[in-house]
Amino acid sequence: MPAAESALQEEVRALYSDHHGWLYGWLRRRLGCAHNAADVAQDTFLRILASREALLGMREPRAYLSTTARRLIIDCARRQSIEQSYLEELARTAEDSAGHPSSEDIAIVLQALEQIGAALHGLSERAREAFLLHYLEGHTHAAIAGRLGVSTKMVQKYLARALLHCHRARIERAGP
Repeated sequence: MPAAESALQEEVRALYSDHHGWLYGWLRRRLGCAHNAADVAQDTFLRILASREALLGMREPRAYLSTTARRLIIDCARRQSIEQSYLEELARTAEDSAGHPSSEDIAIVLQALEQIGAALHGLSERAREAFLLHYLEGHTHAAIAGRLGVSTKMVQKYLARALLHCHRARIERAGP
């Protein structure tokens, strides 16, 4: 094993052992649930491990960990919001129509929403919001531009970035 890889593994081990307990406690107080806190703490370290350059030269590990954890909590809340919106719309549609989607159809759609959320991971907040507003809520470029306070050209750039990001994520998931 190269020396650089060994040093990186040691830095990861030290980061985890020095700060996991603190992060878990911080998340438990914030989330009020030990299970969710454990999940977010684990996801926080996984996200940092996936971004090796984040480990290099980290001066304030607790600040970095808490910021990463906050972002994961926000991502989770967004995903739950999307799922809740879908379920509410599904309930309204079911009331209006004679046929109801099967539980399998619901599971497929929820899985698709989770895949979209995962594909959008790592994308800038504005690009992600533009994508969701356009492709999930059906807003026009002009409406999105007004909401985000940018030009329609910038909205088009955000959407192009988001689509390219999703395409790359799909290729990475497919593997070699």
